[in-house]
Amino acid sequence: MNQNEIILRDFELYLNYNLPSIEGFHPHFQKALREILQAGGKRFRPMLLLSIVDICSPLLVKNSYPVALGLEMLHTYSLIHDDLPAMDDANLRRGHPTLHVTYDEVTAILAGDALNTDAFYKISTAPLSAQIRIELVKILAQNGGSGGMVIGQAIDCEFEDKILSQNQLEFLHFNKTAKLIAASLLMGAVICELDEKSKTAIFNFGLNLGLLFQIQDDIIDATQSSQEAGKPTKNDGNKNSFVNLLGLDDALRYKKKALEALHMELKKLDKKLADRLNVIVKGYFNG
Repeated sequence: MNQNEIILRDFELYLNYNLPSIEGFHPHFQKALREILQAGGKRFRPMLLLSIVDICSPLLVKNSYPVALGLEMLHTYSLIHDDLPAMDDANLRRGHPTLHVTYDEVTAILAGDALNTDAFYKISTAPLSAQIRIELVKILAQNGGSGGMVIGQAIDCEFEDKILSQNQLEFLHFNKTAKLIAASLLMGAVICELDEKSKTAIFNFGLNLGLLFQIQDDIIDATQSSQEAGKPTKNDGNKNSFVNLLGLDDALRYKKKALEALHMELKKLDKKLADRLNVIVKGYFNG
């Protein structure tokens, strides 16, 4: 078991021990919140954050678990809302029925709302200095809100069935996907109080990583079954995906170029940090 796997194992234990506990007499709201968090997933964003901390300030890893959980909660809210009938109308997520299928649309909407706001509570009460906590909240709000993920999703929904240029498609996915991944890395750097040059390099690496993540997701949608992917696939026919815009062969070539660009960004980072992140890149993208 490598260090990234150990981090994921320990984070999963922390997550399961700190699942939402709701007061009241609602028949299934707490169950819905818990099951969507326990449904698995890559835990990609928490792993990025915790890997930075593990390399740069290992004594702060445990203090960073609430931040990583807040990050995963915000990401999970975005998936719940993305799957709603008003958006993707998906019936499968992480190999499990989506919340609006298992329960109802109201439960799904409110579960997403709860995870969105509870995410910031987790971060604001983490055992870190007040200055760092404020900066973490700021980064997540900037990149997860209207300046990042939300505007990306809005553009994605607005321009279904309409062809975007490659530059527009990249803008969409830099916002919808890449900024939250870059924020995950930057939040780890903030916890470790790295210098501004390092934080900028780490964020830029994250943007490239996030774009690659989206290209990979588009290729998976085009080439894997729903069972293999753990979510509905062959479902992007009317969406602005890299496969739809470029074709599968050119999308695979685009992925190769994105990997090369990512390795160039790695060279700008501290060697120990670059080596750890390179393990993640190889594990997820066979690169």
